[in-house]
Order: sequence, then C-alpha cells, then structure tokens
Amino acid sequence: MAAIKPIRTEGDLEQALERIDRIFDAEEGTPESNELDVLTDLVELYEDRRDPIGFPTPVAAIEFRMEQAGLTNRDLMPFIGGRSKVSEVLSGKRAITMSMARALHRHLGIPAEVLIQEPGARFDPAFDDLEPERFPLKAMAKAGWIPNVSDLKDRAEELIGGLIERAGGQRVATAPLYRKNDQRRMNAKTDEYALRAWCWQVMATAQGHLPDADYEPGTVNPEFLRCLAELSTSGDGPGRARDFLAQSGIGLHAVRHLQRTHLDGAAVLLVDGRPVIGLTLRYDRIDNFWYTLMHELAHVSLHLDNGGEDTAFVDDHSLRGVEAAAGDSKEAQADRLAEDALIPPGIWNDGAILDRPNAMAVLDLAAEAKVHPAIVAGRVRYELVNYRLLSQFVGTGQVRRQFKAA
Repeated sequence: MAAIKPIRTEGDLEQALERIDRIFDAEEGTPESNELDVLTDLVELYEDRRDPIGFPTPVAAIEFRMEQAGLTNRDLMPFIGGRSKVSEVLSGKRAITMSMARALHRHLGIPAEVLIQEPGARFDPAFDDLEPERFPLKAMAKAGWIPNVSDLKDRAEELIGGLIERAGGQRVATAPLYRKNDQRRMNAKTDEYALRAWCWQVMATAQGHLPDADYEPGTVNPEFLRCLAELSTSGDGPGRARDFLAQSGIGLHAVRHLQRTHLDGAAVLLVDGRPVIGLTLRYDRIDNFWYTLMHELAHVSLHLDNGGEDTAFVDDHSLRGVEAAAGDSKEAQADRLAEDALIPPGIWNDGAILDRPNAMAVLDLAAEAKVHPAIVAGRVRYELVNYRLLSQFVGTGQVRRQFKAA
C-alpha cells in the first residue's frame, strides 16, 4: 500500500483522485481496498472544507416549497402578511421575522434551522400555544415594558421573548399563571394575553429588584400579617409595608394594569420559589391597598408555601362575594385570613359597627384594632354593600404617590 498523506492542496487532491482511479476495483480485504477507503474519506473531507454545502437561503427554501406545492404569493399572505410584505420578503427587501419563520415552519414544513440559518436551531416552545401578535404591544411599549419600535407586530415574538427572559425564562413562560375555574377570582372578560403580559412584567420588575434577604417558607403567618396590618396607622404605611416585606425576602411591586385585565393584585412565585406581590392600584385608595395586599399574602401563606401545583393567584376583588365560588374556595379562605389579620374577629364582632356605621364608630374600632380608619370603613362599606358610605375615610389618592412607578 502506498504511503498516504493529508490532502491540503488541489495538487494533493489530483494525486489522490488518480490513485483512487487505479485501485478502484481492488478486492475487499486487500491493502489496496483499505487504501481506497482512506483516500475516499480524505477526499470527501477536503471537498467539504473547500465547498461546504450549507443551508439554502430562507427565500430559496420558501420558493422551493412554493414550487413543490403549486403555491402563489397570495397563498403566503396568512404566514407573512399583506401582499406587499410577501413581495418584499421574496425579493430580499424585508427580513423574515421570528413570527413569520414560525408560521412558515408550522404550515409549510420548512426546517427551523434553514429559516433561522443556524445549525440545530429550534423555535422557542414558549410560543407553541401563543400568538405573539395578540399581546397588547402598543400599550406594553407605551408603559415601557418592551422597546417602542416601529415594527412592533413584526418583532412581537422577539420583544415578548425578551420580557419572558427578564421575568425568569422558559419556566415562567410555560407556568400556568391562572386557571379559569370556580376556585379563582377572575373576570370572564379578562384578556389572556394582557394578563400574561402583566404577570410577566411584575416578575421582571421583581427580578430586577430582589430583596437582600432570603425568603423562608412559613414566614407569612397570622402573627406576621398582624404586625404588617399595624403599619397601616402611619400615613406612609404602604411604603413601610413594602420595606417590611423586603426584610423577609418578599417583593411588593405596583404595576399599572392593562385594559381588559380587570386586576387588583396577584401573588406569584419566581423561578427560585420567592413570592412576589403585584398590585395594580387601579383604585387608589388606602382601604383597597390594604385588603388586596393582605389577600395576596394570605394566598402565599395558605396556597403557595405548601409546594403544591399553584404558582400564581390573580384577583379581581370587584367580584368578591358575587363570584360563583364552589364551596370553601381558595379565594374564600384568603378572604377570611385577610379580614381577620386586618381586624381581629373578636374586635369586629364585639363592635356592632354595622348597626351604627358613623364616623366615631369607625375611629373607635380602628383605634382598638390598631389599623388605619380606612380599613374599618372599607370593611363596613363591603358588608353593607353601600359604597357611598364613609367615603371620607377610605383614603382616596393616597397610595400611588408612594409607588412612583405605578
């Protein structure tokens, strides 16, 4: 067998090909046959390095599929957009966005690695069951949650993907943020996409402002909630509450609601298991702030700290008492714990304030319970279903200013 050397030049290639021609018919098992195998491999390796096959361009792949299936430019409109967009993509004047690529992959079967031009590329599974264009992109951009670019819809998957990444990544994207059933206090008119966006923004905000303290499951108990409630007597009680929670590793963040979210607040878990409370402050009142905060913390204590399947609770408290809750729902459990933490049952039941809901009764009961009068007034208004009553006590306009981002 002749000495075999690496193929590094065209001259080496010619010599190897000549030798292959001479020994091409060598019998199996002979030295010449082994030489033939080695030379063939060396030639293939050299040619692959010199002239790599690579991927076809995305446009070439689309045109190939069109030719195979007999499709026209019009047939691509559901996947790419209007007639002008299709024309611009096929002419190379417009780049293929991730949303377009996903649609072309799903409906025309073009491999992801060809459309993305990366070996082994795959589409983000977070969007397998979502349509990125359905998120309220303009409102999100206006609020500063995503970059305010001119081509929001074209870049929807990229922009929403960035928000998901800031919120905690893939595990956050696929976690059930809500379930529409009798156990949850959700408005039937809630927009799923707006709700997801709001929850992710709460998580992203929390990830960017993590408390220095670690969180220990079991921290939120009735005694903890009572200590928190007593902070309400101060005019800057909401701000003090935020600091108090941070000392125990719990984030409290105010994020404005989006249209059709119908939200007051939420309790969510970050990927590391840390609880975060998100508030919309859509009703800028002290009574609403404290009840919503306590209710969401009650979810942490009763339902999120137990390591079960729950990872989030989102609440529209305008439905409180009117939702068709089945039996002893988790919302009803959280209601009771929140109410008892704000006004201990013994004090509330002995006060008989519902029989004489006047200013002095509110002030006396608030002093006994060591809470802000707004909390007592809010409870009275709810129990009597009279929201014109005691309006001078509920602290309108005194919360948002303590949460500048809200």
